[in-house]
Amino acid sequence: MGDTYFIRIKKEYAADIIEDLQKMDAVEFINEENISIPQWQIDKVLEAKKKAKDNPSLLIDWETVKQNIRRR
Repeated sequence: MGDTYFIRIKKEYAADIIEDLQKMDAVEFINEENISIPQWQIDKVLEAKKKAKDNPSLLIDWETVKQNIRRR
């Protein structure tokens, strides 16, 4: 399993649990500087930004998006 999760630790005991998991070699701490974004993902974001800039009428406001999700 190579899944990567970004988490915010909200309770002190949770930090202790994560440290215990690290000691058991169940999790690995990854330095943010060592994370690389694949070029295809960067290209997709740049393409989407250009499309939004060139066609602002295609954009949907956040409230409409939330309503559409709730209807499903």
